[in-house]
Amino acid sequence: MALILVLTPAPAKRVLPALELLSHHVRQIPAEPAQLVSAPESDIVIVDGCTDLAAAKSLCKLLRTTGQDAPLILAVTEGGMSAVSGDWGIDDVLLADAGPAETDARIRLALARSAESSAPARVQASGVTIDEQSYSAKLHGKPLDLTYKEFQLLHFLATHPSRVFTREQLLSEVWGYDYFGGTRTVDVHVRRLRAKLGDQEQIIGTVRNVGYRFNVYDDEQTPAPVR
Repeated sequence: MALILVLTPAPAKRVLPALELLSHHVRQIPAEPAQLVSAPESDIVIVDGCTDLAAAKSLCKLLRTTGQDAPLILAVTEGGMSAVSGDWGIDDVLLADAGPAETDARIRLALARSAESSAPARVQASGVTIDEQSYSAKLHGKPLDLTYKEFQLLHFLATHPSRVFTREQLLSEVWGYDYFGGTRTVDVHVRRLRAKLGDQEQIIGTVRNVGYRFNVYDDEQTPAPVR
Protein backbone atom coordinates (compact mmCIF):
# COMPACT_ATOMS: atom_id res chain seq x y z
CA MET A 1 0.00 0.00 0.00
CA ALA A 2 1.39 3.38 -1.04
CA LEU A 3 0.88 6.88 0.34
CA ILE A 4 -0.45 8.89 -2.58
CA LEU A 5 -0.72 12.67 -2.69
CA VAL A 6 -3.02 14.13 -5.36
CA LEU A 7 -2.53 17.79 -6.28
CA THR A 8 -5.50 19.35 -8.06
CA PRO A 9 -6.90 22.82 -8.77
CA ALA A 10 -10.37 21.40 -8.11
CA PRO A 11 -10.21 19.61 -4.72
CA ALA A 12 -13.92 18.80 -4.78
CA LYS A 13 -13.67 16.49 -7.80
CA ARG A 14 -12.32 12.97 -8.02
CA VAL A 15 -9.16 13.15 -10.14
CA LEU A 16 -8.66 9.41 -10.50
CA PRO A 17 -11.85 7.51 -9.62
CA ALA A 18 -9.96 4.20 -9.86
CA LEU A 19 -7.98 5.08 -6.73
CA GLU A 20 -11.13 4.63 -4.66
CA LEU A 21 -11.16 0.96 -5.64
CA LEU A 22 -7.57 0.35 -4.55
CA SER A 23 -6.08 -0.09 -1.11
CA HIS A 24 -3.64 2.83 -1.30
CA HIS A 25 -3.88 5.66 1.20
CA VAL A 26 -4.85 8.75 -0.82
CA ARG A 27 -4.69 12.39 0.26
CA GLN A 28 -6.01 15.06 -2.10
CA ILE A 29 -5.07 18.72 -1.57
CA PRO A 30 -5.30 21.95 -3.61
CA ALA A 31 -2.43 22.60 -6.02
CA GLU A 32 -1.47 25.84 -4.31
CA PRO A 33 1.98 26.99 -3.11
CA ALA A 34 0.80 27.43 0.47
CA GLN A 35 -0.54 23.87 0.50
CA LEU A 36 2.66 22.45 -0.99
CA VAL A 37 4.79 23.87 1.79
CA SER A 38 2.94 21.83 4.40
CA ALA A 39 2.06 18.87 2.16
CA PRO A 40 2.13 15.47 3.88
CA GLU A 41 4.79 12.91 3.06
CA SER A 42 4.00 10.61 0.20
CA ASP A 43 5.38 7.74 -1.85
CA ILE A 44 3.75 8.97 -5.08
CA VAL A 45 2.63 12.42 -6.20
CA ILE A 46 -0.16 12.67 -8.78
CA VAL A 47 -0.72 16.01 -10.50
CA ASP A 48 -4.13 16.75 -11.98
CA GLY A 49 -3.69 18.03 -15.52
CA CYS A 50 -7.24 17.41 -16.71
CA THR A 51 -8.51 20.98 -16.53
CA ASP A 52 -5.43 23.21 -16.91
CA LEU A 53 -2.47 21.64 -18.69
CA ALA A 54 -0.34 24.79 -18.59
CA ALA A 55 -0.71 25.07 -14.82
CA ALA A 56 -0.03 21.36 -14.42
CA LYS A 57 3.18 21.67 -16.45
CA SER A 58 4.37 24.57 -14.31
CA LEU A 59 3.53 22.67 -11.15
CA CYS A 60 5.43 19.55 -12.28
CA LYS A 61 8.51 21.61 -13.09
CA LEU A 62 8.23 23.47 -9.79
CA LEU A 63 8.08 20.23 -7.83
CA ARG A 64 11.23 18.95 -9.52
CA THR A 65 13.19 22.15 -9.03
CA THR A 66 12.28 22.29 -5.34
CA GLY A 67 13.68 18.85 -4.61
CA GLN A 68 10.58 16.67 -4.85
CA ASP A 69 12.04 13.18 -5.30
CA ALA A 70 8.92 11.01 -5.06
CA PRO A 71 7.71 9.57 -8.39
CA LEU A 72 5.58 12.12 -10.21
CA ILE A 73 2.58 10.95 -12.25
CA LEU A 74 0.49 13.29 -14.38
CA ALA A 75 -3.22 12.55 -14.78
CA VAL A 76 -4.68 13.88 -18.04
CA THR A 77 -7.58 13.45 -20.38
CA GLU A 78 -7.00 11.70 -23.69
CA GLY A 79 -6.96 15.05 -25.46
CA GLY A 80 -4.15 16.29 -23.23
CA MET A 81 -1.85 13.38 -24.02
CA SER A 82 -0.48 15.03 -27.16
CA ALA A 83 0.75 18.06 -25.20
CA VAL A 84 2.86 16.13 -22.70
CA SER A 85 6.61 15.96 -23.34
CA GLY A 86 9.80 14.88 -21.62
CA ASP A 87 10.66 18.32 -20.25
CA TRP A 88 7.73 18.24 -17.85
CA GLY A 89 9.81 16.30 -15.32
CA ILE A 90 7.23 13.59 -14.78
CA ASP A 91 7.88 9.89 -14.34
CA ASP A 92 4.68 8.67 -15.98
CA VAL A 93 1.37 9.81 -17.41
CA LEU A 94 -2.02 8.27 -16.74
CA LEU A 95 -5.42 8.81 -18.25
CA ALA A 96 -7.89 10.07 -15.66
CA ASP A 97 -10.40 7.39 -16.61
CA ALA A 98 -7.89 4.52 -16.40
CA GLY A 99 -9.17 1.41 -14.67
CA PRO A 100 -7.99 0.10 -11.29
CA ALA A 101 -5.65 -2.52 -12.78
CA GLU A 102 -3.77 -0.04 -14.97
CA THR A 103 -3.66 2.60 -12.26
CA ASP A 104 -2.26 0.17 -9.71
CA ALA A 105 0.28 -1.21 -12.19
CA ARG A 106 1.63 2.25 -13.02
CA ILE A 107 1.92 3.11 -9.34
CA ARG A 108 3.79 -0.13 -8.61
CA LEU A 109 6.14 0.34 -11.56
CA ALA A 110 6.87 3.94 -10.63
CA LEU A 111 7.72 2.89 -7.07
CA ALA A 112 9.93 0.06 -8.32
CA ARG A 113 11.86 2.37 -10.66
CA SER A 114 12.31 4.88 -7.87
CA ALA A 115 13.63 2.24 -5.48
CA GLU A 116 16.04 0.94 -8.12
CA SER A 117 17.41 4.37 -8.98
CA SER A 118 17.95 5.29 -5.32
CA ALA A 119 19.82 2.09 -4.49
CA PRO A 120 23.60 2.48 -4.12
CA ALA A 121 25.21 1.81 -7.49
CA ARG A 122 28.01 -0.73 -7.15
CA VAL A 123 29.96 -2.92 -9.47
CA GLN A 124 31.52 -6.11 -8.11
CA ALA A 125 33.71 -8.47 -10.10
CA SER A 126 36.99 -10.36 -9.68
CA GLY A 127 37.37 -9.16 -6.10
CA VAL A 128 36.99 -5.52 -7.16
CA THR A 129 34.18 -3.42 -5.69
CA ILE A 130 33.42 -0.08 -7.33
CA ASP A 131 31.12 2.47 -5.69
CA GLU A 132 29.84 4.83 -8.37
CA GLN A 133 28.45 7.35 -5.90
CA SER A 134 31.64 7.89 -3.89
CA TYR A 135 34.01 7.34 -6.84
CA SER A 136 35.93 4.79 -4.83
CA ALA A 137 37.16 1.26 -5.47
CA LYS A 138 38.34 -1.60 -3.30
CA LEU A 139 40.23 -4.80 -3.95
CA HIS A 140 39.12 -7.58 -1.58
CA GLY A 141 37.91 -4.89 0.80
CA LYS A 142 41.15 -2.90 0.69
CA PRO A 143 40.78 0.65 -0.71
CA LEU A 144 42.56 1.43 -3.96
CA ASP A 145 44.18 4.87 -4.15
CA LEU A 146 43.12 5.80 -7.68
CA THR A 147 43.20 9.05 -9.58
CA TYR A 148 39.98 10.16 -11.22
CA LYS A 149 41.02 8.88 -14.66
CA GLU A 150 42.27 5.59 -13.22
CA PHE A 151 38.91 5.18 -11.52
CA GLN A 152 37.06 5.98 -14.75
CA LEU A 153 39.16 3.49 -16.70
CA LEU A 154 38.66 0.73 -14.13
CA HIS A 155 34.95 1.48 -13.92
CA PHE A 156 34.47 1.42 -17.69
CA LEU A 157 36.30 -1.87 -18.13
CA ALA A 158 34.59 -3.49 -15.12
CA THR A 159 31.13 -2.55 -16.39
CA HIS A 160 31.94 -4.31 -19.68
CA PRO A 161 33.53 -7.52 -18.35
CA SER A 162 35.48 -9.71 -20.78
CA ARG A 163 34.85 -7.32 -23.67
CA VAL A 164 37.95 -6.21 -25.52
CA PHE A 165 38.42 -2.51 -26.26
CA THR A 166 41.00 -0.96 -28.52
CA ARG A 167 43.10 1.91 -27.26
CA GLU A 168 41.15 4.25 -29.54
CA GLN A 169 37.84 3.07 -28.08
CA LEU A 170 39.06 3.54 -24.50
CA LEU A 171 40.42 6.97 -25.34
CA SER A 172 37.03 7.95 -26.75
CA GLU A 173 34.93 6.45 -23.93
CA VAL A 174 37.06 7.48 -20.94
CA TRP A 175 38.82 10.63 -22.11
CA GLY A 176 36.21 11.84 -24.59
CA TYR A 177 36.15 12.77 -28.24
CA ASP A 178 37.66 16.19 -27.59
CA TYR A 179 40.83 14.79 -25.98
CA PHE A 180 43.85 15.63 -28.13
CA GLY A 181 46.36 13.28 -26.53
CA GLY A 182 47.48 10.08 -28.22
CA THR A 183 46.61 6.48 -27.39
CA ARG A 184 49.84 6.18 -25.41
CA THR A 185 48.03 7.79 -22.47
CA VAL A 186 45.82 4.68 -22.32
CA ASP A 187 48.89 2.44 -21.94
CA VAL A 188 50.28 4.74 -19.24
CA HIS A 189 47.06 4.64 -17.22
CA VAL A 190 46.70 0.87 -17.63
CA ARG A 191 50.26 0.43 -16.35
CA ARG A 192 49.57 2.65 -13.33
CA LEU A 193 46.29 0.90 -12.64
CA ARG A 194 47.94 -2.50 -12.76
CA ALA A 195 50.62 -1.31 -10.37
CA LYS A 196 47.93 -0.36 -7.86
CA LEU A 197 46.21 -3.74 -8.33
CA GLY A 198 49.49 -5.35 -7.29
CA ASP A 199 49.60 -9.12 -7.56
CA GLN A 200 46.17 -9.03 -9.20
CA GLU A 201 47.25 -6.92 -12.13
CA GLN A 202 46.04 -9.72 -14.43
CA ILE A 203 42.49 -8.45 -13.85
CA ILE A 204 43.28 -5.91 -16.56
CA GLY A 205 44.12 -8.22 -19.44
CA THR A 206 45.97 -7.46 -22.65
CA VAL A 207 44.82 -8.83 -25.98
CA ARG A 208 47.89 -8.62 -28.21
CA ASN A 209 47.57 -6.24 -31.16
CA VAL A 210 44.02 -5.32 -30.09
CA GLY A 211 43.68 -3.68 -26.68
CA TYR A 212 42.56 -4.33 -23.12
CA ARG A 213 39.77 -6.05 -21.24
CA PHE A 214 38.56 -6.69 -17.69
CA ASN A 215 39.13 -10.36 -16.88
CA VAL A 216 36.45 -12.02 -14.78
CA TYR A 217 37.48 -14.52 -12.13
CA ASP A 218 35.58 -16.42 -9.48
CA ASP A 219 36.52 -15.62 -5.91
CA GLU A 220 38.32 -18.94 -5.68
CA GLN A 221 40.36 -18.19 -8.80
CA THR A 222 41.43 -14.71 -7.82
CA PRO A 223 44.49 -14.78 -5.55
CA ALA A 224 44.15 -12.90 -2.27
CA PRO A 225 46.32 -9.79 -2.05
CA VAL A 226 49.61 -10.00 -0.20
CA ARG A 227 49.46 -8.15 3.11
